[in-house]
Amino acid sequence: MDPSRAFVPADALTARRSAGLDPATFPATGPALPSPRPDGAPASFHVLAKPTGAVCNLDCTYCFFLSKESLYPGSPFRMADDLLELYIRQVIESQAADFVTIAWQGGEPTLMGLDFFRRAMDLVERHRPPGMAIEHSIQTNGTLLTPEWAEFFRDNHVLVGLSMDGPPDIHDRYRVDKGGKPTHAKVLRAARILQAAGTDFNILCTVHAANADRGPEVYRYFRDEVGARYLQFIPIVERATPETIDVANAGWGDRAGKGPGKGPGKAERPLYTLEGGLVTERSVTPDGWGRFLIGIFDEWVQKDVGTVFVQAFDAALASWVGTSPAVCIFAETCGNAVALEHTGDLYSCDHFVEPKFKLGNIRERHMLAMLASPEQRAFGEAKRDTLPRYCRECPVRFACHGECPRNRFIDTPDGEPGLNYLCAGYKAFFTHVDRPMRLMADLLRRGRFADEAMAILAAPG
Repeated sequence: MDPSRAFVPADALTARRSAGLDPATFPATGPALPSPRPDGAPASFHVLAKPTGAVCNLDCTYCFFLSKESLYPGSPFRMADDLLELYIRQVIESQAADFVTIAWQGGEPTLMGLDFFRRAMDLVERHRPPGMAIEHSIQTNGTLLTPEWAEFFRDNHVLVGLSMDGPPDIHDRYRVDKGGKPTHAKVLRAARILQAAGTDFNILCTVHAANADRGPEVYRYFRDEVGARYLQFIPIVERATPETIDVANAGWGDRAGKGPGKGPGKAERPLYTLEGGLVTERSVTPDGWGRFLIGIFDEWVQKDVGTVFVQAFDAALASWVGTSPAVCIFAETCGNAVALEHTGDLYSCDHFVEPKFKLGNIRERHMLAMLASPEQRAFGEAKRDTLPRYCRECPVRFACHGECPRNRFIDTPDGEPGLNYLCAGYKAFFTHVDRPMRLMADLLRRGRFADEAMAILAAPG
């Protein structure tokens, strides 16, 4: 967040009146904004809204979020219009800074249809006070996109995250439809549709057993074949217990684990929770994750600094510069990025959508009160406070901070619990990039450009 941004009135009614709007057009459909602002309330925060819950038109083998459907038996899995307005009203009026992100994910959010998102845009404009900038984003598998969708995203400045795991043989290994058929061609078609419309998009690529050893190839495919310039790489780590490992290895989609007595289309799968010290056979290994990042970085730092943007590398550079990374997993604490289900239930984090991390429902309690609650503040501070000594004394802690708590389930070399499963990979990566990162950070501090590092690093001696 840019600290130079101006503040807006914390009281929503004041903001509405200052906009010259009639307060009667904003019905009180839920709890009022807490006044005064609660102690511990973050000045700004991020909500990832899931208008279809866990429902998706694909059946990706590794997508444990599909199992979250069992949290809401009998639900239509569609966010109601009044809840849509309540969400937008609350998220806008809660921010103490003048920049807000409205973010959509799933499941597959485009299953809601274009009219739902048109209403969302209208509601944003109705509730947005003067001077507040709104950024929109959506994460999608892309298979339902059409030119009409692409034009809507372009015209409303929606940043599209497109899920793709690499070339066809990699992508289609796990990312299949409900019939088990490949989906790569449809996703590539979506990329072409977005490009033709001039719509901004990035690629979100998960890293797993099928692509961990092919990092440079995957990177070049996105850069040269897809033409993407903004990339995110997310490690797949599926935890399991001895009791759940077999069904977890079978996968989380509707096709996996079907058994007698379950009926058509029903899968025998447990609710995925962050428990157990085992991982599925699809999960990326710690060493594999490190090699993947290093292989891509070595290609990027030679050719593409300033023209291709990789989220993990941008976050690392921020750490070397001495500023806060924009990615919560590398921050010292967390707790300011929550997940909103289609019912209005608010969870501590998108990775912790399970009963014990449910904060409440925005129909009954304002989201700002839940963000400021002792339980949510404790959740966020635990990221720092539970680091084992091995991490606290690590030379690359400043860049990692133990990564995401969801992956902290192994022991340190001296037997202390709470080490990140991916620690070895991250340590190898951050150590490997130290020299070029220091060089780029120094260039930026001197008012120069990071891409100058390419020529310096390539020079003899």
